[in-house]
Amino acid sequence: MSGFGPVTIRSMFGGAGIYCDGLMFALLDDEVIYLKVDDSNKPDFVAENLPPFTYGKGGKKMEMAYFRIPERCLDDMDEMAIWCRKAFDVALKTAVKKKPKK
Repeated sequence: MSGFGPVTIRSMFGGAGIYCDGLMFALLDDEVIYLKVDDSNKPDFVAENLPPFTYGKGGKKMEMAYFRIPERCLDDMDEMAIWCRKAFDVALKTAVKKKPKK
């Protein structure tokens, strides 16, 4: 992710959150990276038939707004940067929506 920018990683729930500027835009679980999605970038993941991040809760399969990165991103720094920027933009939009109004 060095082509994208500096990131930090924090342990969480058996996996890890990947952050840039204090915003979580990706997660790591079982050695797989997932990027944050919304309506703006989800079609990119769907078009490549990439699965969402899921976990089990109460016997049900829960899906989060994170999708697996394309494998080629692991070997192509520029491609990884493109996908990370889109995921970070989603994290920024989500953070703005969550801020309390004064």
